[in-house]
Amino acid sequence: MRSTWVVVAAAVLLNAALAAVAVQRFPAGKLAVPGAMHAMAGVVPWLPLPLTALAAAALGALAYSNEMRWPGLAASRVGLGRRLGALAAKLVVVGAAAVLLAVLTLVVNALLVRFALPGTVDPSTVFAQPRPADLLALPGLAPAPATGPFAVGGIGRPLPAYLALVVAGGWAGLLLAALVRSAVVGFLLTCATPALLEPTAGLLLHHFGRNWPLWVGELLPFQYGLNLVHEATDRTAAALDRVVVVALLAPAALLVLAVLAAQLRRRAL
Repeated sequence: MRSTWVVVAAAVLLNAALAAVAVQRFPAGKLAVPGAMHAMAGVVPWLPLPLTALAAAALGALAYSNEMRWPGLAASRVGLGRRLGALAAKLVVVGAAAVLLAVLTLVVNALLVRFALPGTVDPSTVFAQPRPADLLALPGLAPAPATGPFAVGGIGRPLPAYLALVVAGGWAGLLLAALVRSAVVGFLLTCATPALLEPTAGLLLHHFGRNWPLWVGELLPFQYGLNLVHEATDRTAAALDRVVVVALLAPAALLVLAVLAAQLRRRAL
């Protein structure tokens, strides 16, 4: 669909423009990993999600809108099983498109950050050449190496979370649009979700004496209540901490259940 390509092109161009502007604002000295990650991931302080995640949410909402406009199932053959199958297929397609879009924008932004840096900025701390063994040292898979992009605090550590965030944005856009039967409202609800999820999940983490993992501050521009629902005694949670996983997956599970309940009451997708 033409609208899909418009969203993809806009996402790549806006990400590149923001990365180009951010590069010129880097202070002299060694390039800081958080600043580089913000530029590469398209993190904007006044947006609820990185630009690529918002674009993926728009693609998900459009996937539902296109199904309503040009239904792939005849009106007489829209039983529950077929509708759920169509929804699952759309989730797979939107997830794959989100991953491809995330990789594309990351590559474009990384090239801009690397080659448009002012001469006063040293990129060695961010763009160090990884060793083959370091590529297996992703969060939760192996201990972090001492040096390189996949070391603790390195640019490679937030990348899996970034890809997951973009895919989650696409799926949320699709599921919320299917829940309210409106692409525009579904997209707007996706934009509002971080503002609602962060403080409530933060309270749960504080109850267990934990604070958000470091990647939250690197990838989520809005951090409502981040300094209000924890104390100095709270320890920073690991990337795959069990409490963090529960705090983030519980709303997703509720959304899926709400969509399933809505489909049980409907006769069309």
